[in-house]
Amino acid sequence: MTEAEEPERIPLHQPDPALRKRRAWSGFAGVLLVAAAFGGIGGLIGGRIAGLVTAVVIALPLVYVVLFGLRRQVWLTGTTIVVRAWRERHVDLVTAKRIDLLVSDVRGAQTVSMLVTGVRGKVAKVDLAVYSGTAGRELGILALRKLADGVLNNVEANGMIFSELLVAQLRAEARGEAPPDRPLYRLASAASPGKLAQRFTMEAVSRFVATLD
Repeated sequence: MTEAEEPERIPLHQPDPALRKRRAWSGFAGVLLVAAAFGGIGGLIGGRIAGLVTAVVIALPLVYVVLFGLRRQVWLTGTTIVVRAWRERHVDLVTAKRIDLLVSDVRGAQTVSMLVTGVRGKVAKVDLAVYSGTAGRELGILALRKLADGVLNNVEANGMIFSELLVAQLRAEARGEAPPDRPLYRLASAASPGKLAQRFTMEAVSRFVATLD
């Protein structure tokens, strides 16, 4: 295949620039507060030097996590999800060994993500939608369509079920339904309240898809 014939790269992770900036400042501010708190405790116990060392030891891994999130990019090339932060990770939708949905709840915002586990245990997470109240931000139509097409032929992880879910989401959007009436929002609402993250297996998604029109 020549360079001109390479599959189109479909972005799967496009955070709003303003939101990205706020998250960066919030993340680094959180790191500073946590490091200062542990450093203060270390200083009370072992003196000034011990406090500084404690603060640095606590801050370094937290800074890494913040930077990792800021650098993270996800896109789809053909049927392969590519995740890039410090290096690239490739997970093919057709040969994936397992597909799950994850609903996470952080500060009142619910994120619906698709977890794709490929060969050798490689995992790619694609955020399909983020909802806060009755409003939300969803993955674009083209990206959802390509994901639905990609998982359709996955036999081992029963990708047809997830394809049907994504197609139902596209149909709801085409009909102009409000976010609370769309499948991904309904799935997020079905998650148990109070849980930071809840995983929906293929069997659970299958039962949910069976209830859709």
